[in-house]
Amino acid sequence: MSISTRRGDEGTTDLLFGKRVPKTHPRVRCCGAVDELNAQLGVVRASEISDDMSECIDGIQKRLVGLMGVVATREDDHQKYTEKGYQGIELDDVEWLDEIVHELETKKGHRFRGWSRPGKAGALSGAYLDVARTTSRRSELTSWEIEDEGLGIARKFLNRLSDVLWLLAREREAE
Repeated sequence: MSISTRRGDEGTTDLLFGKRVPKTHPRVRCCGAVDELNAQLGVVRASEISDDMSECIDGIQKRLVGLMGVVATREDDHQKYTEKGYQGIELDDVEWLDEIVHELETKKGHRFRGWSRPGKAGALSGAYLDVARTTSRRSELTSWEIEDEGLGIARKFLNRLSDVLWLLAREREAE
């Protein structure tokens, strides 16, 4: 199958399970923002960071793929998505982020003490993490434009993720 189908040339695209929507639909915009976030995290992973941070970001990226699948599925198709065995986003994934927040705040001492200026410490990967954080926030905000009760966990994940990315940026700047 070619990546170029030409089906979107008129401004529409497919959600999972075949529903056509305008490319300006909130689901499409949210998936695009999450895809952008995933690419930004790839830039961070390709930079000079610790193995632990790389492993953490890899875990985030894997979960973002499942999150995009959930967002790209209409509410009445969520059961079909689950039955097909596609990767989703679960409460365990949110709790995993909570554990990262706890570790970075308690063991590493990175607590919110006021807003930071991205790039101030000269760590390029820290600045990239701040860029990813803002994209995570935009992804979450866009998700709220979608009327779908089934996106609650995805929204919590994106909300928590921006906190994790803020803390990871501070961690990188402290190295």
